Amino acid sequence: MFKNISIFLYGVVCYVVFFATFLYAIGFIGNFGVWRTLDSAPGGSLLSSLLTDLGLLGLFAVQHSVMARPAFKRWFTRVVPASAERSTYVLFSSLALIAMFALWQPLGGVVWSLTDATARGAVWGAFAFGWVLVLVSTFLINHFDLFGLRQVWLQLIGKPYTNLKFNTPGPYKLVRHPLYVGWLFVFWSTPTMTISHLVFAIATTAYILIAIQFEERDLVDHFGPTYSEYQKRVPMLVPSLRKSNVDDGFLRRQRSN
Repeated sequence: MFKNISIFLYGVVCYVVFFATFLYAIGFIGNFGVWRTLDSAPGGSLLSSLLTDLGLLGLFAVQHSVMARPAFKRWFTRVVPASAERSTYVLFSSLALIAMFALWQPLGGVVWSLTDATARGAVWGAFAFGWVLVLVSTFLINHFDLFGLRQVWLQLIGKPYTNLKFNTPGPYKLVRHPLYVGWLFVFWSTPTMTISHLVFAIATTAYILIAIQFEERDLVDHFGPTYSEYQKRVPMLVPSLRKSNVDDGFLRRQRSN
C-alpha cells in the first residue's frame, strides 16, 4: 500500500510541476507576467545566443520524442513502475521546458510589428484561441491519462490500467491533430515578431511536423486499420472544405510527443 501511495503522490507532484510550467509558458511565449520571456533584453552575442537557444530547443525535442517512443517505454518500465512511466515523461518534459525558460538567450531585432489596434487584438485573440484549443484537446482525449494521473490513481486503488478507446470527439473530426494546431496558433500569433520569436516558431513548427510522422506511425501500429482509415478521411492539420465522412462510432486516442 505504501508503494501505491508513493507512486500516486509522485504522479500528483509531476502534474503540479507540469501545470505550473504550462502557466509560465503562456507568459514566456506571450511576453507578459513572468520574469523572463522570449523577448527579454538580449545580453550576449548573436551567434552564442542563437546556438544556446537551438541547443535548448533540441534538448526538448529529443527528450520529448525519444521518451514517447514505444521501444523506449518498454525499456523504461524495467526501471520505473509502469504506472509511473507517464508521470515521469511529463516531469522530464517539464524540466526541459524549465531549462529553456531559465537559459533562453533573447536575440533582439524585429521582423514585423503590428500597430493597428484591431489587427493586434485579432492576433492576441488567435494566441488565446491556441491555448484554449490545446487545453480543450487534452480533455477531449482524457487529460488525466495524457498527463499520468489516471495511471497513478488506478495503481492507488488497485485496478489494472486499461488502454483508452480510439475516438474522434469535437475537433478530432476536423483534423487529426488539433492539439498541434493549437500549438501552431500559440507559436505564430504575436503582434510583434522578433528574431527570437521567429527562431522559436520555426524550430517548434519543424519539430511538430517531424514528430507527427513518428506519432502517426505509432498510432497505426497500435490501432491498425482503424487509424489508417481515419488518416484517409480526416486531414492532418488543415481542415478540409469537404464534409468529413468519419463515423461517429470511430474510436480514437491521441498520444503526446
